[in-house]
Amino acid sequence: MSDTLTLRPASAADWPAMWAIFHAVVAGGDSYVFAPDTSESDARDYWFGPGIASWVVCDGARVVGQYKLVANQRDLGNHVANASFMVAPDSHGRGIGEAMGRHCLREAKCAGYTAMQFNFVVASNHGAVALWQKLGFTIVGTLPRAYRHATLGLVDAYVMYRFLDDIAN
Repeated sequence: MSDTLTLRPASAADWPAMWAIFHAVVAGGDSYVFAPDTSESDARDYWFGPGIASWVVCDGARVVGQYKLVANQRDLGNHVANASFMVAPDSHGRGIGEAMGRHCLREAKCAGYTAMQFNFVVASNHGAVALWQKLGFTIVGTLPRAYRHATLGLVDAYVMYRFLDDIAN
């Protein structure tokens, strides 16, 4: 991540920029399960609902990426984290996703999680799959034809997992 980029907890004041990124990312129909016409209210609840820690990456004053960290399951499964990441389409290729991924792993470890699981990584999203593998995730399951890709039709989705014991607090 370049020197001009900063990562910090998201605030309500960040929502307009986060909504613009959310809308741009889901509009493609190629990486998230959200419909392109997802309401702003539903999207806001996804990023700022109860038990959700959200972060943003800023280039100066402009939000260019966001991630959220939550428990993957409740109660007896709440020691495993889950996260979601979005980067503004015009900011791809700048290391923002990797920086958020590394930050998220540290935050998860500090929050007491012992592992992280991604429940639904679209298999044709090669950049995301490669990034998560670079950060130590393995594919532990394949959900055949589980995603309706806007241009490719039905494609697989992966469940990806990694332990956090090698992450420094």
